[in-house]
Amino acid sequence: MPIIDDPFGPTASLHRGARTSVASSPAPRAAGILHLGLGSFHRAHQAVYTAAALRAEGGDWGIVGVASRSRRVVDALHAQDHLYAVATVSPEATTLDIPGVHTDSYVAAADPARVVADLSDPRIRIVTLTVTENGYSFSPSTQHLDVTDPRVQADLRGGAPMSTVAQLARGLQARASAGGAPLSILSCDNLLSNGSHTEKLVREFLQELPDAEGSDVLTYLDRAVTFPSSMVDRIVPSTTAELTDRVAGLLGVRDEVPVPAEPFTMWAIEDRFAGGRPAWEAGGAVFTDEVGAYEQLKVRLLNGTHSLIAYLGALRGVPTIPDAIALADIEAAAAAVLRGEYEPSVTAPAGVDIEQYERDLFARWGNSALGHRTSQVGSDGSVKLGQRIPGPIAHALDRGEFPHLIALTVAAYLACVAPPAGFDPGPHAEAMTDPARERLTAVPTRDGRDLAHRAIVDLRLFGDDVAHRTAFVDRVGDLVDTIVRRGVESAIADSLAAAGSLAHPAT
Repeated sequence: MPIIDDPFGPTASLHRGARTSVASSPAPRAAGILHLGLGSFHRAHQAVYTAAALRAEGGDWGIVGVASRSRRVVDALHAQDHLYAVATVSPEATTLDIPGVHTDSYVAAADPARVVADLSDPRIRIVTLTVTENGYSFSPSTQHLDVTDPRVQADLRGGAPMSTVAQLARGLQARASAGGAPLSILSCDNLLSNGSHTEKLVREFLQELPDAEGSDVLTYLDRAVTFPSSMVDRIVPSTTAELTDRVAGLLGVRDEVPVPAEPFTMWAIEDRFAGGRPAWEAGGAVFTDEVGAYEQLKVRLLNGTHSLIAYLGALRGVPTIPDAIALADIEAAAAAVLRGEYEPSVTAPAGVDIEQYERDLFARWGNSALGHRTSQVGSDGSVKLGQRIPGPIAHALDRGEFPHLIALTVAAYLACVAPPAGFDPGPHAEAMTDPARERLTAVPTRDGRDLAHRAIVDLRLFGDDVAHRTAFVDRVGDLVDTIVRRGVESAIADSLAAAGSLAHPAT
């Protein structure tokens, strides 16, 4: 779809029937999907695939979107007949699409009882989730439900559920009582084995309830509920005022909640749906038995390397991922961690050219038109890194090698979110949010090794196995000290020299 001039003037609001330069998909007949986590990623990914499915084969697969707490997107969607634009952004062009697949939306925190009611509605046959890794209420060290979490404790006592796992569990209870219609719960978050992981957490919540409450629904789960795993991949940065204005000019009407996204998109899904599914393959989704291999490819090569770029970039004072990867030493560090430390720990799924995949990654990170912020990519690192680094660390150390660049990733993360006294990590690091920040900074630390020990050993942020890798813990601490005393450039050079790396991006 070409860039266009503004033919109508962006004064009117986007709504069904508005004269825009882009046609929206026909409104779905009815909703069959409940989506928890109405953020930008869902609206630029699953919604787009669902629009393609409805255009290809139709069906009652409209989406009811549920935001966790914020009303901003919900209010805008209601004012716009649940229409919004997805802006696919590259240096060459910006193109627009209007999925038009949402039939309703609301805020879970304002109406938690409705979440349970919708989950029990037999017309809903799929529940999808994009609540981020931090939204599943599990302990990173044990990977089990965190029953010490105050929200989980409150949800176990009863009342309207507020945590995602409790919403699913209580909704499944109500659905079982209402006849037990088949249902599939599809996680679209960056969790390894996200389907089985979600199922485990829901079952653990139900098992914490009195027998009279939990036993019947567990039988229903065995009989009629599936938890397919999936891997999702598309870079979706935060919407800016500049993007909103640009989309208004392209559409000719005002859209208050457009979503920017990169051209690349991928969705690999395990085909286990209890009550049917949309024809997502019409949008390019891959149904496969190798979801685990796709997950490792993405979580380690893309996400793991992305984290390193974000933390190093923030410490270098640059605002975006393209700005960071344009710096020669960060590019070299990214190539070294990608090829030397992450790639050996993954097996590419059938039909995927891993060398081409890696070349594409560097092109995606370098998409200067997208402006993905280092502070956004670096947020929630305590949960994200817990999914990304333990396996590759163990793989390297057990082979007698040392993951120097993964150690640098952790050191840069700690320097960003728990900077030692007297060290200023800069505004982009300070803008990062992290659920472990308060725990990391609650006890003063003497030096880098002390900070690394607190994060990795005391708090078990990256699991029990990494906590016992003493040499890795010490190396992280030494790199924190290097960052603080000599600068992040010295820490990068030190890590690359130690790794013996002359790696450069493939061209």
